[in-house]
Amino acid sequence: MTDAPAHRLKILYFAWVREKTGRAAEEVEVPGSVETVADLVLWLKSRGPEFASAFERSEVIRAAVDQAHAKPSASIFGAREVAFFPPVTGG
Repeated sequence: MTDAPAHRLKILYFAWVREKTGRAAEEVEVPGSVETVADLVLWLKSRGPEFASAFERSEVIRAAVDQAHAKPSASIFGAREVAFFPPVTGG
């Protein structure tokens, strides 16, 4: 983690992640120490019980950084938007 300055980020929540956080989207000031999708999830979990509940099973939640699927290790440096959604199943 670095001493990078905080940056503004739009976060989108879908399906049960949205239901548990109680919001579909928000703009947040993310600390500069938050460098990856995994870091962002840890930071979000610390923001309150609704986020801790939403990301309780963070290993199954998928992420997209600027509308491209991203792994937990993906950098969010310079990103404008991160979306979180549960895995999609279908028939």
